[in-house]
Amino acid sequence: MTSTVPTAVHPAGEETARRPITMFGPDFPFAYDDFLGHPAGLGQVPATEHGTEVAVVGAGLSGLVTAYELMKMGLKPVVYEADRLGGRLRTETFPGCDPALTAEMGAMRFPPSSTALRHYIDLAGLQTRPFPNPLAPGTPSTVVDLKGESHYARTIDDLPQVYRDVAAAWADCLEEGADFTAMNRAIRERDVPRIRELWAALVERLDNQTFYGFLCDSAAFRSFRHREIFGQVGFGTGGWDTDFPNSILEILRVVYTEADDDHRGIVGGSRQLPLRLWERAPGKIVHWAQGTSLAALHGGGAPRPAVTRLGRAPGERITVTDSSGDVRTYRAAVFTAQSWMLLSKIDCADELLPIDHWTAVERTHYMASAKLFVPVDRPFWLDRDERTGRDVMSMTLTDRMTRGTYLLDDGPDRPAVICLSYTWCDDSLKWLPLPAEERMEVMLKSLGEIYPGVDIRKHVIGPPVAVSWEDEPYFMGAFKANLPGHYRYQRRLFTHFMQESLPAGKRGLFLAGDDISWTAGWAEGAVQTALNAVWGVMRHFGGATDPANPGPGDVFDAIAPVELPED
Repeated sequence: MTSTVPTAVHPAGEETARRPITMFGPDFPFAYDDFLGHPAGLGQVPATEHGTEVAVVGAGLSGLVTAYELMKMGLKPVVYEADRLGGRLRTETFPGCDPALTAEMGAMRFPPSSTALRHYIDLAGLQTRPFPNPLAPGTPSTVVDLKGESHYARTIDDLPQVYRDVAAAWADCLEEGADFTAMNRAIRERDVPRIRELWAALVERLDNQTFYGFLCDSAAFRSFRHREIFGQVGFGTGGWDTDFPNSILEILRVVYTEADDDHRGIVGGSRQLPLRLWERAPGKIVHWAQGTSLAALHGGGAPRPAVTRLGRAPGERITVTDSSGDVRTYRAAVFTAQSWMLLSKIDCADELLPIDHWTAVERTHYMASAKLFVPVDRPFWLDRDERTGRDVMSMTLTDRMTRGTYLLDDGPDRPAVICLSYTWCDDSLKWLPLPAEERMEVMLKSLGEIYPGVDIRKHVIGPPVAVSWEDEPYFMGAFKANLPGHYRYQRRLFTHFMQESLPAGKRGLFLAGDDISWTAGWAEGAVQTALNAVWGVMRHFGGATDPANPGPGDVFDAIAPVELPED
C-alpha cells in the first residue's frame, strides 16, 4: 500500500528545499549528488598516469559509471563483460512485435531519492514518467485479492477498514521501534551528526533482528491477521513477506530514504542508460581527444569477453585472464559483477582479498526474483465494465501465484505490455521449473479467477518473455538482502575502497556494484559504489580531489559506517 509511512516534517529553508531527500544514508551519509554536481569534478590523477589501463570487470551500470569517470580523469578503462551491456538494467523486446514495445526484466522503477542515479539519467538525456505501482496517484485502479476476496480501489480509502488499520500499524511500528520521523527528517535535512547518532543506536539494537521479528515485537502488530495482510500487500510496491527473514535494517534503509515512494520508469527502457554511457563522449575530458567514448577506447566498440581468472602478480599488480585466453596485467582493477562470481565462474587467487572479505562474499545472501511479460494489442484494462462502472482490470496484488501484476501502456491506441507476474524468493522458485509459455498459462488461469469476465488471452499479440534471476549464470540471484547479523559483512565489503590500511599485497582490486552497497536492489547503490571505487583508484594512482569537492574517502573518518565489535 502506498503512503503508509508517517510523513516527515519538511524543513523550511531555500538550501534544504533545493536538495532532495537522498538514498545516501543512514550508513554512510555522503552527498554523492553534490559530489557529482560540483564544477571541480571528481578529482584528477598525475599526468604521468594518463593513459594507464585499469581493468573494469562487468559492464552493468556500476561498471560503466566507473569506466566513464575513470576515462574522464585520463585513465584507460578496459571493460570486460560476460553477457551484455547493462547488467540488470535489462530491457527486452518481444519477438515479432514493434521494437518500441519493451519489457523491463530487471530494474524498472526508480525513486526520486536516487539522486546520484538521476545525475546520469539527465546526463544521458533520458526521460522518466510515473510508474504504476499499486494505489499510486498515476495508477488508474488497484485490485487487492486475498483469500479469494477481491477489493477494487483507486486510493487506500476505498479498501476495507482492516487495510487502513494495517497501514496505521506499520506507521506506528516504525515510529515506536525505529524513530522513523526523526531519522527521515535528519536524512532530508542531511544532518549527519543526528543521522549517525540515531543509526548507531539502531544498528546495535537491531542487527540481529528479522523483519518479521521486528513486526512481532511491535504492539501495533500484535494481530497475526494484520501481519499476514501486511506481508501479502506490503507498502509502496507490493507484498513484503518474502523479505520477512531478512534483517530489519535492510527495510529501514528503504523507508527512511523513501526509496519505495513515487517511483518513475525510464521512457524507452532502462538499458538505454548504460548503452548511452558506453557511447557518450564527455564534454570535459583529460588526456583523451574530444569525442572519445568508452566504445572508442575498445577495439571494435565492444568490451573484452568474460573474465575467467583473477590473480596477483609481482609489483602489486592484478592479472586478468579472459575467455579468449588473453592475459593482461593491471596496476588496478575494479570488480563490479555479482560478487558470487568470485566464488564460482571466476578462478580467483586467495590473495586477491583479505580473508575476512572472502568470508563476507561467501555469506552474502541473494534474493531470487522472476518476471513474465506479454505484449497486448491495447490497454484494454481501461475499458469500463458497464455493470459496475469500474476498470475491467487493474494493477493487482494477490496471494495467488502471480502475486503482483502491472499494467503498462503508452497511450490508449497503442500496443501495451502486461507484467503478468513479479515475484521474489519462494514465490519466484515456484516458477523456476516452468518455461515461459507454461508460466503464462498458469498466470492467465489465476488472473481469470480474479477477473472472470475478462479474456486477457485474446489481446495477447506475441510470445511472453520471462526471467528467473536465480537461474541466470552470471547473476544467480536478483539482488543482495542481508540476513540478521550480516551488518559486519556488509561493512567490510562497502569500506573495501579504503585501502591504505590494507597490506600492500592486498591493494589494487576494488569492489563495486549494488550488492556492495547498503542499498542493494536499487540502481543508486550501483552508482554510489562506483564513485567510491573511482575515488579509490584515483588515490591508488597518487591522485586527489579538489579541496572544494572532497570525495567519499576524504571524509570517510567523519562519516564511516558504525563498527560493531567482532568478539
